[in-house]
This record gives sequence, C-alpha cells and structure tokens, in this order.
Amino acid sequence: MFVITADQVDSRSTDDAAAGALRDIGAEFGDRLRLPPDRTAGDEIQALTGSADTAYRLVLRLTRDGRWSVGLGVGTIREPLGDSTRASTGNAFFAARTAIDAAKRTPARFALRAEPPTDESRDRSTNTALGADGIEALIALVLALREKRTDKGWEVHDLLDAGSTQSEAARTLGITQGAVSMRARTGSSREEFAASEAIVRLLENLHTTTTDG
Repeated sequence: MFVITADQVDSRSTDDAAAGALRDIGAEFGDRLRLPPDRTAGDEIQALTGSADTAYRLVLRLTRDGRWSVGLGVGTIREPLGDSTRASTGNAFFAARTAIDAAKRTPARFALRAEPPTDESRDRSTNTALGADGIEALIALVLALREKRTDKGWEVHDLLDAGSTQSEAARTLGITQGAVSMRARTGSSREEFAASEAIVRLLENLHTTTTDG
C-alpha cells in the first residue's frame, strides 16, 4: 500500500489548509482511496491507496503550491483497516512517518521511504529495479521542473494532462498551436509526462517487492 502524509508548511503563520485539501483530495481521488483522507494531527493530513498512479498524482497535487511537505510510504498495512485512515496502521504508515520527517529537510519538501523487501520478493525482483532512494531522486527532479513552470505554462500543461491535444488546447486558450507547443516546451511538460510514466512503473515495482511475500 501507499500512504501519503502531508504536513502544512509554516502553519503557525498561515491559515489552516487541511480542511480544504481534504475536501479537494476526497473529490478528486476519493474512489481510488482505501478510506477517506484524514486529518491526523493539527495541520497534518494522510491518505491511503493501493494505486501507484494515484499515490504519485497525490504527491504532485500536494507539492504544487508549496504549502505542504509530503512523505510517501510504501509497504504493508495491518488488515482489517481501522474505521478511518487515522485509526489504521502498518509498515506503510511507519514508512510515511519517516518520510515526512525527512521531507521537511529537503529542498523539494518530498521524501519516499519503503518497508524493506521480503526475501522472496527480493529474489523475484529484477537487478534493474530502482530502490526508494532512486525513485525519490527522480520525483524530486520532476518537482524541480514543475517549480519553474509559469502560470501560462500550467494552463497548457493542465489541458494536455487532462487529455487535450495541442490543437484542442490552442482552441480552449484562444492561442495558436505554435504558442501551445512553445509553452509546453518551455514548461518541460513533455519531459514531465515521460518521466511520470516511468516513475509510476517504478513505484509499482517497489510496491511489489515490499508487499509480496
């Protein structure tokens, strides 16, 4: 399982963002989460999913505006789950706790930690499988690209990410297709999409090596 723990940055001097984040996450990702996202303490929120793609997209969403430090934990959970995300436990939750503590000390405000693989899953994994530290580094690079994207770049990126073609994005924004291409290139959208596909596959592999016994 994947556990995402996010802690609001500088919460003592900014308005509480947890309620709004929980509402938005529930609306966008609710059917892909094992339990509703939850506030675990004051300004900290948590979500649980079995989907690598959902976990990754949650990381991207929470890190987009710089208001959250985000930790991603990968591993097993204790079944049956509790009545809420906050009441549930397991190695994935422990890994997420270690990750969020580490995230607060990184420039990207993101960290990934995983439960050690079982002997059987380690034997089945390929020699080219990338560990948690390598995947964390790749995600940090994607976050660095996103941090440099302008508002206009985000307009194009969000349309392309939602499935629009460049010509459709051009019509939506009232600009030329060449301008869309330029914004996508300047904003490194193509690079992010390519990297994201690989990262999700790597997260799926990491999940397999940590949870299959």
